[in-house]
Amino acid sequence: MGTKNSAVTVQKTKKKNTAGEIQQTLDAPKRVLRKFRLVFNTVKTHFQHIEKKVGIGGAQVWALSVIASNKGIGVSDLAIALDIHQTTASNLVRGLVNLEMVSVKKEGVDRRTVQLHLLPAGVKILKKAPAPFSGVLPHALEQLDNKTLERLDHDLAKLMCLLDTDASAARIPLGHK
Repeated sequence: MGTKNSAVTVQKTKKKNTAGEIQQTLDAPKRVLRKFRLVFNTVKTHFQHIEKKVGIGGAQVWALSVIASNKGIGVSDLAIALDIHQTTASNLVRGLVNLEMVSVKKEGVDRRTVQLHLLPAGVKILKKAPAPFSGVLPHALEQLDNKTLERLDHDLAKLMCLLDTDASAARIPLGHK
């Protein structure tokens, strides 16, 4: 009887450890590739969840949240807050204005610049949108310590050299269509 129970325990252990054992038998490039897939699929799933829930993209929701937190912010400052190109910020704002979620006003001394204000439709979207508004990846990166971020930055720079990346893509939000 003791032999039968031991066999069952061994069988359960094998099933339980199979995923870990497979992970250990993969070579390093495949393990890292799987981790990248998990990160990007998590980001994609979050953005799909946002769009399904509120009907607009994740980058637009993030922009709305920044505008809500910074009443009267300009497009240039919005671009800085989102770490995107000013043209991309202008396009996001244009879409939000067309959806009547944001108003654009020329106030103050310098009439060349515009100030952005959240409209009721934008407030409604933010109330329905799942957090984090910035997206899961920026949110997770903000939670890492400086030593880890420096190591990631250094290692990703090496990878980018091998990929021959287009530097202009760095300022396009992942959730932007």
